[in-house]
Amino acid sequence: MDYTLITGACGGLGRAFCHELAAKNERLFLTGRNEEKLTKLKEELQAVFGVSAIVFSADLTKEEDRKALFLFMETEGIFLCRLVNAAGADIQKPVLEYTQEKIAFQCRVNFEAAVSLCQMAVKRKAKTLEIINVSSVSGIYPMPYFAIYSATKRALTNFSIAFREEMKGLGVSVTAILPGAMPTREDIKEQIKGQGIWGRLAAKTPEFVAKKSLLAAAKNKRVYIPGFWNKMMNFATKLLPLSWKLAFIKKRWSKISKDAF
Repeated sequence: MDYTLITGACGGLGRAFCHELAAKNERLFLTGRNEEKLTKLKEELQAVFGVSAIVFSADLTKEEDRKALFLFMETEGIFLCRLVNAAGADIQKPVLEYTQEKIAFQCRVNFEAAVSLCQMAVKRKAKTLEIINVSSVSGIYPMPYFAIYSATKRALTNFSIAFREEMKGLGVSVTAILPGAMPTREDIKEQIKGQGIWGRLAAKTPEFVAKKSLLAAAKNKRVYIPGFWNKMMNFATKLLPLSWKLAFIKKRWSKISKDAF
């Protein structure tokens, strides 16, 4: 049977994708690191939407967990009509404050896992396959004090564009989504508040991002930035010298540190 696989399903954006698709009575296959949270999400979707989702707990930074996920799909006869790579880690601090483990973790969850699952999804694709890779506007420019996150998101955007080209004519579409800040956790809400009016204008709810992302993918867009003000930011800063942008980003982001993973 054909399913939508959503990674990071228990996170703010992942959950929003689950609700949006469950409301359309679509078959869902959900994964995340926490089995207890996945079970609660499954029960929630059943109670609210009458949808019985399949769940499989996996740490996608681990190759053996990804292999187990793929084997489970083969065993259960699961084929994918859509993949939503929503899993990610927005660790933010100076590079010198990272442990080696955290460097590997952020690179693996933000980029390696998404690439691996794209390949896996094509091997288990239904007649057609729609891939949504959740990148970020933070990947548009290098970001001091958010350097690893912005680099991995830039890599994911570039990969998505290139992979999309490779998949032309094979029944596979690939859309990179570049959202701005989403008020999914208390630390992010405080961060948005600290950015003043621009932060409030640019921030979009996970529900808004999920809905618009699915519409963009249905239209087979290559790259999509949800929200008018995020589009404006991207357009308005294109002609500014990189040194100006780096100085502005460095000044603003040096005051913020977060590591929720």
